[in-house]
Amino acid sequence: MRTIDPPLKKAPLWLLVMVTISGTLAMHMFVPALPAAATAFAVSPATMQMAIGVYIIGLAVGQLVYGPLSDGLGRRPMLLLGLAIYAVAGAVAATAHSIHVLLAARLFQALGGCAGLALGRAMVRDVSTTVDAVRDLALLNLMMMVGPGLAPLIGSTLSAHFGWRSIFMLLAAMGLITLACCWRLLPETSRPSGQVSLRALASDYRALLRNRAFLGFALGGGCTTTSIYAFIAAAPFLFVEQLQRSPQEVGWYLGALIVGMSVGNALTRRLARNYPLARLLMAGNLLCLASASALLAAECAGALSVAWVLGSMFVFTLGAGLTSPAAMTKALSVDQHLIGSAAGFYGFTQMLVGALCTTAVGWMGSPAMAAAVVLVSAALLGQIGFWLGFGSERRALAAGGVEPSQA
Repeated sequence: MRTIDPPLKKAPLWLLVMVTISGTLAMHMFVPALPAAATAFAVSPATMQMAIGVYIIGLAVGQLVYGPLSDGLGRRPMLLLGLAIYAVAGAVAATAHSIHVLLAARLFQALGGCAGLALGRAMVRDVSTTVDAVRDLALLNLMMMVGPGLAPLIGSTLSAHFGWRSIFMLLAAMGLITLACCWRLLPETSRPSGQVSLRALASDYRALLRNRAFLGFALGGGCTTTSIYAFIAAAPFLFVEQLQRSPQEVGWYLGALIVGMSVGNALTRRLARNYPLARLLMAGNLLCLASASALLAAECAGALSVAWVLGSMFVFTLGAGLTSPAAMTKALSVDQHLIGSAAGFYGFTQMLVGALCTTAVGWMGSPAMAAAVVLVSAALLGQIGFWLGFGSERRALAAGGVEPSQA
């Protein structure tokens, strides 16, 4: 007699939010404390900045591993493992007495924290319909942007009052609390295959790399979401040096990005039930392109102001909030057997785009010009990616297949 698998349980969304935000907070919370840590270890600023670089590398590469492993072994055990590594690495970083130990701890902190980024999304998609997934992923996507916006404010406050080591103490405590909550409350949301091998991992990623719909939506989603890191990297120089504002104001200006992303995500959660994902994707990305172009035009005309910059970036993040959850849902829906792998590859793409955009900002003299050019380029690439994704879906339908997002 054929047995019927029991229905899968849905993970509490608030818990997935905790899991997601822990990895993103650690990325930028340490940034304000870099000078103090460099003084403590008697190293150059360039050496100390490696603590950020290694974290981004770990965050990108780790997601490529957690996704396929979770398809084979289950989401829950891999997430618990990641949170345990994250908490232990935070404690090691807090007590590090050499720059080498700190850098190693930061790498492992990223390798643990990225589990939440990849698997939180996969756990949403495992047990949700397309529309519900868009709504829930909109919230998780917002959490990914909260890190760059709020983390520097938290980090600077902790470093000023309790020293730079207190940042890692807080991150380690957050990791332990989240680990305990997941141990007690997190169900398994997938039906793992039980098969894990390098050959299977390579096969999964080959399948995704051959899927033009996935590549299109992953490229478009990455360009829409983490290209904003280019503006975050340029913001201190843009506002302080170019627009003559005080350094204390920069944190508040960056907070406007969170507001824009929040509004966009809220609109996505409300509109997803009544409008096709294609319409939300294209409309949101066009808003990103228009606002980035407005920023570029103002810089070229010599008419840049704080109000113009904030207004342009508010519209950009609003467009990103509209686009990103839908793009993520489409990318994670191309194959129901590869949701974990797709989530890991999607996260890797986001981090790669963010790193490239951040690096590209340093290639030009004017921070405003650099940020605007990078954002316009990313929006155009995102538009191309979405055209590729939807075009592949239409060809599949014309050939008599099933639309990936509905499979």
